[in-house]
Parts: sequence; C-alpha cells; structure tokens
Amino acid sequence: MNQTDTLLDAILHQPMRTQIVAYLVGRGEATFTELKRVLDVSDGNLESHLKKLIAADYVEPRTDSSNTRQQTLYSLTAGGQAALRLYTKNLQKLLNPPLKSKVKAGRSTSKLGQLAWAKKA
Repeated sequence: MNQTDTLLDAILHQPMRTQIVAYLVGRGEATFTELKRVLDVSDGNLESHLKKLIAADYVEPRTDSSNTRQQTLYSLTAGGQAALRLYTKNLQKLLNPPLKSKVKAGRSTSKLGQLAWAKKA
C-alpha cells in the first residue's frame, strides 16, 4: 500500500462519485434526474455510484411527496461533507508537497530556491 492509498478515500477517489459529492456540496440536494442530466451519466451507472455513497453514509436519500409525483432527493450527510473536506485536503498535500529546503546565508539550497535566486541576479 502506498501513501496515496492511505491518504485518499477510496469511495471518493472514483471520479463519478467525486463529481456527485461536489455537485451536492454546491446544490444542497438534487433529484436522481437532475444528477443524471448534469453529470451526463446513465441510470445504472448513477444508481451504482449513489448506492456506494449511501452505504458509506456520505449521501442520504429523502423521499419528497409534495408534488403529484413522488421523487427521491439526495443530499450530503455531515460525514460526507467531512470526508470531502479531508479528501480535498489530502489531495492538495499530494499535489503540492511542502518544500524541504535548507537556508544558508540567506540563500535557499532547494532547486526552486536556486532558480528564484538566479532570476534575481
């Protein structure tokens, strides 16, 4: 198991599930039909991903009977929101590892620092 496996949530690391969760963060809640249209995904594919998100307690379905036709609305749980925050934080760590440079006499010994100093001179 490498560092990426331990840092990134396997449920959210699948691109379609990341898109579903990201959409729900901004939207609050959405119907199956809306998710299908916005994400341009088939019924079966969306249903499969929603089942995994529901099983992980990241998304919760709610039945709305206020219209003439009953609909299921999906929204993120508090756990889903926390998982997404942690996922994005860990993804940023992997994409932008901290620079480990030693500074001697005001000059950086990292390659990035050397390039910055070379441009100033």
